[in-house]
Amino acid sequence: MQTQFNTIVIIGKFMRESAVQLMRKDLVDLAQHLQAKSIQVLFESRTAEHAQINDFKTVSLDDIDQRADLVIVMGGDGTMLSAARALKKSSVPLVGINRGHFGFLTDLRAEEMLQSVDAILTGEHQTEARMMLNASVIRGGKTILQDHAFNDIVLKSGLRLIELEVTIDGKFIHKQRADGLIVSTPTGTTAYALSAGGPILHPGLDAIALVPICPHTLSNRPLTVNSHVKIEIAVVQVDHAAISFDGQSQLDLALGDCVRVERASESVTLLHPREYCYYEMLRNKLNWG
Repeated sequence: MQTQFNTIVIIGKFMRESAVQLMRKDLVDLAQHLQAKSIQVLFESRTAEHAQINDFKTVSLDDIDQRADLVIVMGGDGTMLSAARALKKSSVPLVGINRGHFGFLTDLRAEEMLQSVDAILTGEHQTEARMMLNASVIRGGKTILQDHAFNDIVLKSGLRLIELEVTIDGKFIHKQRADGLIVSTPTGTTAYALSAGGPILHPGLDAIALVPICPHTLSNRPLTVNSHVKIEIAVVQVDHAAISFDGQSQLDLALGDCVRVERASESVTLLHPREYCYYEMLRNKLNWG
């Protein structure tokens, strides 16, 4: 088989040992199938450890970008988010095999994974670049954290409301008292932002959604802005709150903290089957008529 992907890394749902053990057979079947096509196969190290796969070489998540031509992720959207964030400085494309719940990002069916992967290897696929967000937390004039998100950056209170002041490109937008605020990429609008009543944005849009979580003032509505703006969110009243990135890394916030959010220079490259249609995916995942 002629393919541009000579080295492929396989990542399973390594965050949960019990989950990745359940998919061990599928992981091994996929690896052996690729190996039979003279493709070098590497397993992400924690995937191999938790699934007790010992017959293949391994690579750490941080080193994948130096070794892989393609990454195949087997799991759910959370596993894909972990892989995307780890590979944010790389152009290595990602393919997702759904073994999770919704599978908005992992669109190959496990039952058809070998045929679907074969088609992708021979060039029968769509290539899509999706934006990421970059955020800095400023405290006392110093940057104490900088991180990326593929889905969303969430500022969320504990037991009581948090009060936030939002400016965009230096222009005051509002103060809001709410359970929190979601700053979402188009990809993330089918995640937490959707549950909070935000809009669904097509992933091809250059846009960012700001979605309040249970705002105290009911007229406070979701807002969609151009992705090239600079967003600043100041914490002006807080009991306990935290900021999270894709729900996978977190930092407690303090009174006076400022969160600066903008579009990241990095993007995520996804490969979809040739017949992939975003609207059909939404219709199926959200049970539209």
